[in-house]
Amino acid sequence: MKPLKPSSTRKSQSDRKRSTTSWKIPQPADVISYAYLWAREAAEGQEEGLKDRPVVVTVARIKRQGYTEIVVAPITHSEPDDTADGLELPRSVKRQLGLDSDRSWIITSELNFFIWPGPDVRIAPGKDHPLYDAIPERLFDQLRIALREKVLAGRIKVTKRSS
Repeated sequence: MKPLKPSSTRKSQSDRKRSTTSWKIPQPADVISYAYLWAREAAEGQEEGLKDRPVVVTVARIKRQGYTEIVVAPITHSEPDDTADGLELPRSVKRQLGLDSDRSWIITSELNFFIWPGPDVRIAPGKDHPLYDAIPERLFDQLRIALREKVLAGRIKVTKRSS
């Protein structure tokens, strides 16, 4: 996969001011606000996600060099064409996260990879940080299993984002 150019070039001055390293490093199962770049958008040459959306942190790995690698799965209202490509979020979890009541799915067929905090992290609505909350352990376990199956089958797309 070809690395993308930094996507911060199109950020407004106010967006850059809102990004900070004083935010808590997210942990697996945390849901954060993020400008997710779909694999199809990256393939078309886009460098920046078109919409800020909640994403689930699937991996948060601190490296010896002092930075933290983050991998996220998107949450969307669009039902996946293949039911194996998503996990529906229960209404109770959506309520806990402060999301709307429309049906939503965690997509398991693609991910974004970036270095924390990254220019594409956004402030969660109504908060002064990107964290919504975390999904329950049982749902996160289902997500991990689904992602692992996709990885082992070679059926997952990972888009590397700017740091």
